[in-house]
Amino acid sequence: MYDETRPHRTAAVIPAAGRGTRLGPGAPKALRSLGGIPMLIHAVRAMARSRAVSLVVVVAPPDGAAEVKNLLDEHALPGGAAGGSWGRTDFLVVPGGETRQQSVRAGLDALPDGITSVLIHDAARPLVPVDTVDAVVEAVRAGAPAVVPAMPLADTVKEVEPGEPGEPEPVVATPERARLRAVQTPQGFDLATLVRAHERIAVNGEGATDDAGMVEKLGVPVVLVPGHEEAFKVTRPLDLILADAVLARRRATDVY
Repeated sequence: MYDETRPHRTAAVIPAAGRGTRLGPGAPKALRSLGGIPMLIHAVRAMARSRAVSLVVVVAPPDGAAEVKNLLDEHALPGGAAGGSWGRTDFLVVPGGETRQQSVRAGLDALPDGITSVLIHDAARPLVPVDTVDAVVEAVRAGAPAVVPAMPLADTVKEVEPGEPGEPEPVVATPERARLRAVQTPQGFDLATLVRAHERIAVNGEGATDDAGMVEKLGVPVVLVPGHEEAFKVTRPLDLILADAVLARRRATDVY
């Protein structure tokens, strides 16, 4: 376990400003219900369960910060210097930007002095176990500038020449599966390293969803720690069914 006497303070930033269109029309993805509670609340609780995380910054839609703040207040414990808390962990809500990169940067800009490392966590990964969170934090505190939880791939992957949707696509290569990993969150960083990446690197498309990829572009090493099968991303309706099943099992066994 980490040494609490060391001068480390870790915060978590949860960008939750996206609409989540692949789950269909309705509320933003982060506010969709899972077991009767919004996914965002599950994600904040997942970060707050780590004894290492002292602050969670939720980055809300630009026009929805007040709604998200009210939602967190409903589920928080009294007190908390940043507006509310879950026991040891305070939370703060800030408005996000038009892109994920802008929203993460807004979360980083809101961090108070004294924070030395930061976790960036997807609100759409509401069930990540605390052991995974702790493993990322501990690797950063041990000196790694960037740490990502990851899982081996179960399927063979093909690289293709992209075509029109629904059209056959020619295969370009078959990467060696043993060398590939599917990355998860929270991704952990030395704060100064991640801030430098956001100042220097502008990304578009899929690259904008991976903060570790931005750090890689600086030439800074990124390391992987074991992820967990329950840290999957809730993106499509079928994922909600799976997440409900995992949550029901946790509640039945008093794990949650």
